Amino acid sequence: MGESYEALFETKQAKGRFAYRLFAFSMLAGICSIWFYRATHAPGWGEQGRWAWMGIFAAELWFGFYWIITQSVRWNPIYRFTHTEKLSQRDEAELPNVDIFVCTADTIVEPPILVISTVLSAMAYNYPHEKLSVYLSDDAGSVLTFYALWEASRFAKHWLPFCKKYNVEPRSPAAYFSKLGNPRNACIPNEWSSMKNLYEEMADRIDSVVMLGKIPKELKENKGFSEWSSGMTSRNHPPIVQILIDERDQYSIDSDGNALPTLVYMAREKRPQHHHYFKAGAMNALIRASSEISNSPIILNLDCDMYSNNSESIRHALCFFLDEEKGQDIGFVQYPQLFDNVTKNDLYGYSFNVATKVVFPGFDNWGGPWYAGTGCFHRREILCGRKYSKDYKEDWKRGIERKTAKSACILEERAKSLITCTYEHNTQWGQEIGLKYDCPVEDVITGLLIQCRGWKSVYFSPSRKAFLGVAPTTLAQSLVQWKRGSEGNFQIFLSKYCPFILGRGKIKLGLQMAYCVYGLWAPSSLPTLYYLVIPSLCLLKGISLFPKITSPWFLSFAYVTIGKHVYGLVESLQCGNTLAGWWNFQRMWILSRTTSFLYGFTSTILNLLRISKMGFAITAKVSDGDASKRYEQDVLELGSSSSMFVIIGAVAMLNLLCLVGGLQRLVVDGGIMGLEPLFIQILLCGLVVAIHLPIYEALFIRKDKGSLPLTVTFLSLGSAVLVSLLTMV
Repeated sequence: MGESYEALFETKQAKGRFAYRLFAFSMLAGICSIWFYRATHAPGWGEQGRWAWMGIFAAELWFGFYWIITQSVRWNPIYRFTHTEKLSQRDEAELPNVDIFVCTADTIVEPPILVISTVLSAMAYNYPHEKLSVYLSDDAGSVLTFYALWEASRFAKHWLPFCKKYNVEPRSPAAYFSKLGNPRNACIPNEWSSMKNLYEEMADRIDSVVMLGKIPKELKENKGFSEWSSGMTSRNHPPIVQILIDERDQYSIDSDGNALPTLVYMAREKRPQHHHYFKAGAMNALIRASSEISNSPIILNLDCDMYSNNSESIRHALCFFLDEEKGQDIGFVQYPQLFDNVTKNDLYGYSFNVATKVVFPGFDNWGGPWYAGTGCFHRREILCGRKYSKDYKEDWKRGIERKTAKSACILEERAKSLITCTYEHNTQWGQEIGLKYDCPVEDVITGLLIQCRGWKSVYFSPSRKAFLGVAPTTLAQSLVQWKRGSEGNFQIFLSKYCPFILGRGKIKLGLQMAYCVYGLWAPSSLPTLYYLVIPSLCLLKGISLFPKITSPWFLSFAYVTIGKHVYGLVESLQCGNTLAGWWNFQRMWILSRTTSFLYGFTSTILNLLRISKMGFAITAKVSDGDASKRYEQDVLELGSSSSMFVIIGAVAMLNLLCLVGGLQRLVVDGGIMGLEPLFIQILLCGLVVAIHLPIYEALFIRKDKGSLPLTVTFLSLGSAVLVSLLTMV
């Protein structure tokens, strides 16, 4: 790669860390002061409110402990910058081959047209196409998805030259044509219109086939389509591997006569009697199948809805791997997981602005971010279990010399033998090799294991977003996503793979703590729910749990509360959120803690007790037209009888009843002076009511399909009234 060393990337530390650390120490002093107050002012045995006080003390101990854990990611964030211009000076023939994995599992929630737009964006990278191999794993084994990929392989012959000629961004045709209403750029209007027509015709054919549920009869005898037979289902089908574009084939060229990337369809064998391990199983099958066909040293994996938005992403990632001085121990490069359908005010908290600009750079300071499951470049060797050693030298020429002696048919058959149901039996796949099994967040635990083998990871967020996906557009979808994440991370925390156990002596303490920021999501549900309910019930009964405004101890509570939220607001605004977006995030944080995290906690405990088994939920990538309109207008979409919504409604109604009842009782019985001992509880209850205003609208005011059903309203109101009455007894 050259005799003289030139750094391909640089690292810079975040500014203002000294001031932040002073603030953090002052916050810690305030937290300790609150703990001391709780310990020394507890009601005596037999006094009213003692047990409520003890519970509040326990909750505040947890909140303080969790705040200390979160400081690991804010202590010293670092930011990476690449020098792709230096990489471009190198001989492109020496650049490594790259395999790209795209995973899909359900043609209903992941429409084929969405999947192939991601595939096409991956094929169109600004990188030598003969060095790219794109694999689509279809866990549903659907001929409809294969048909869509077959159509995409034909469209790519025109799309890739068009992207190169006009330097198109983004290179997902669906995103490009939807964001660009007319060709007011360098494109010749006729060419732009012609390309758009080609895409829309292809999309119409795919949508028609999906709607009919079958492919045209004339295609059934074509190569590839003959693999499907009657009786095959998404859970019962043989292994299928089809090379639709073979880079070695002299006829696999685009309309300009240039080579096309290799394009492969794969559906691993699935049988009802064999566990398939969800996405982790699909990824491991892809690793094995690709090793037979292309065997590239670098692997990028993408979710099917996470299209490439930056055609330079491969080159940016290679700047880390190919740096001769600092790249030897870098195992994977993680890009941020971002979405292109987030509303201006971030209704469901999916902009992740703070996470991408503060939290993950904070991870990077301690040895690198976790593996997020998509938008990640790996060395192939680390996914196969290799431990880091200073003597290890990567073979960047792997895969450059293709297996020209073997035909595509031979490669397909050999790859099929590697993705059968029984291939992994009595092997280390899913344990020491490949992605880890038996965890809802297989990506996180896999990344942790890689780091514990001595490898570092890098977090990189370029100025132009690298990948964009589809964020949930309903509250139910969002809560399901949060539940899965909290459950999986808590399972890791309670297992032998807990960062404090597995990582001891292998990764830095700061990184262990950073992992636990997410690992402790689920148990945070209990103190949060307690804090939302008990102070309000005590307000209703006139029991004070906090110091008076005139007490010196009031200052500790005021400083910690105001300091935390003002800092969070400033941080959020600096990261690009709006004031309304910050407020929406506070709401989502409360809703997810009282439902998703609670369910994740319960599910994990039941799983440990072997009362229930782990499941896997695929979040829908599309929603109906009315729901989409409400989402664009920043209106919460509820509209179902989910038990999560009953909890949300009950908490909202309980706080409203306690606020009204408590204020009425105080004014009638004690006058305005009676408010002083309960001021903090009144304020807390009022804030909870304010943050739940959209819930009250959904319960009583809204009449659209996104409102809450009457059953949820009755159950929520009934539960709140019952608990309030029992408190007053």
